[in-house]
Amino acid sequence: MSTRRDSTTDKRQKSQYCLAFPEESRGAAPMAFEGGTESELAKRRAESPTSEQWMEEVCERENCKQALRRVKANKGSPGIDGITVEKLSGHLKEHWPAIREQLLSGTYRPQPVKRVEIPKPDGGVRKLGIPTVLDRFIQQAVMQALQRSWDGTFSEHSYGFRPKRSAHQAVAKAQQYQAEGYRWVVDLDLEKFFDRVNHDRLLAKIAERVSDKRLLKLIRAFLRAGVMENGLVSPAEEGTPQGGPLSPVLSNIVLNELDQELERRGHRFTRYADDCNIYVRSRQAGERVMRSVTRLLTTKLKLRVNREKSAVARPWGNSWDSASRITSNRRGAWRRKRWHGSRSEFGNLRVGHGG
Repeated sequence: MSTRRDSTTDKRQKSQYCLAFPEESRGAAPMAFEGGTESELAKRRAESPTSEQWMEEVCERENCKQALRRVKANKGSPGIDGITVEKLSGHLKEHWPAIREQLLSGTYRPQPVKRVEIPKPDGGVRKLGIPTVLDRFIQQAVMQALQRSWDGTFSEHSYGFRPKRSAHQAVAKAQQYQAEGYRWVVDLDLEKFFDRVNHDRLLAKIAERVSDKRLLKLIRAFLRAGVMENGLVSPAEEGTPQGGPLSPVLSNIVLNELDQELERRGHRFTRYADDCNIYVRSRQAGERVMRSVTRLLTTKLKLRVNREKSAVARPWGNSWDSASRITSNRRGAWRRKRWHGSRSEFGNLRVGHGG
């Protein structure tokens, strides 16, 4: 009985995806294409990283079906328009041709995100920006296209919000560094990182690989959509709002520059989103690295280091445990306080970060 029910549910979901993104006719290319099959589009992407067909890839039928599945699986609260995840398929079935035309013509305008505050385990609040479910769907589709192009070029030391990468792998690598004698850690805390990402620097970095002005314009529109709070919309001059699927891959694009510099200097490190730990052999070396990397972050990447929460210390020190993003006990059994906490904090507000 259960198997039959699951089969029925799967068929219903597949039917919903087909209804939302129908093919034009039997034997014709999917409606998301104009001038090429899916394999041809993939071939063009492989041959030309600076192809101007990025928006066609974003709107490609299978990419959109995957994005819809992910948004529905992540559930989450509605944005400012009140449309729920459950109504998204029906909304796309009715409006997708017009939405797709806006995306391909570069005229789509995202709505402001809804401000939601959730308590942090260590006090204070974390500010989230909840996009509408339609904007979450489009962000997810964009994220998937960007991730396919960028992920293979990201550092092997980057573990956050990437396919087949996890905090557990970061922990294992940190243990390896300790076993090799690197038993001092430079724990870097980026102050309000997601709130302070410089839009122009980020878009310039993306433009090095993306020549499609429609996609660059769309990403800028998402970044500058603003935040609605108490009925008023505040403009966004910097930052990538936490709460949408696009934010994590954008943060990895920004911080990949940090990863590359740390690799060039020969450092042993792990990074999980905006949490970065560098492993050295002595306190003196750690303090020297802290100064030089802080200078790099503030002058080149235009980011701020939270000096109160950043530290050079033993990974098992009690005083460091209380402020650290990645902590360990004396047996070397590592645990990630922040990320375990943030998953539980999201609860029903969770809107997903792709993957």
